[in-house]
Amino acid sequence: MGEVEALRAALEAEPAACRVAVCPSATLVDRLARMLAGSSIEIGGQDCRAEPAGAFTGDVSAAMLKDAGATLVILGHSERRQGHGENDLLVSAKAEAALAAGLAPIVCIGETLEQRQAGRAVEVVRSQVMASLPLALTGRDFAVAYEPVWAIGTGLTPDLEQIEEVHRAVRTAMIERLGLGTAATPILYGGSVKPDNAAEILAVPEVGGALVGGASLKASDFLGIIRAI
Repeated sequence: MGEVEALRAALEAEPAACRVAVCPSATLVDRLARMLAGSSIEIGGQDCRAEPAGAFTGDVSAAMLKDAGATLVILGHSERRQGHGENDLLVSAKAEAALAAGLAPIVCIGETLEQRQAGRAVEVVRSQVMASLPLALTGRDFAVAYEPVWAIGTGLTPDLEQIEEVHRAVRTAMIERLGLGTAATPILYGGSVKPDNAAEILAVPEVGGALVGGASLKASDFLGIIRAI
């Protein structure tokens, strides 16, 4: 918890120019919400169940996250899609559940290495946007996070032109799906974002923030990314 305390202290001394959230494991949501109460740092969950209630032992509902102090929830992360077989329709249902509970969804999309090498990256992310974003998101607080599966935790990143190409395609698909009101909805980039590459990635057109993985575990690294925005 020392890293969280260090992050809070640094942001109180010099407020961030962007929205900052920490999304811990479900067992830590309540504890961190209490620790960060009164600060500018929001708390989010890493996933939620699509159903609001029922006999789903071990699962966490959106309402449970809200009750624990969360305001956001990450949905459709590549590890959920790849390791748990989650498809676009399930991600869409989870987004609706999050909205119903008063949480802002962060909906993740992204292509695998095989899809990228086959020249299908734009096709894949467009399809995911169209099927993973429910119409209920219209006019609501949410974000989309583009995370190329092959870049997560590998130290690899797409080049800036590839990032821009996908983010522009995502924006076009979002507007087609939900209307012009999404022209300013943040499209985050995720996938080996680090302090030394954050500034150039965040300067790419249509990149509206970062979904940070490993670099968020150390306050100094996370702050380096926050300050690059």
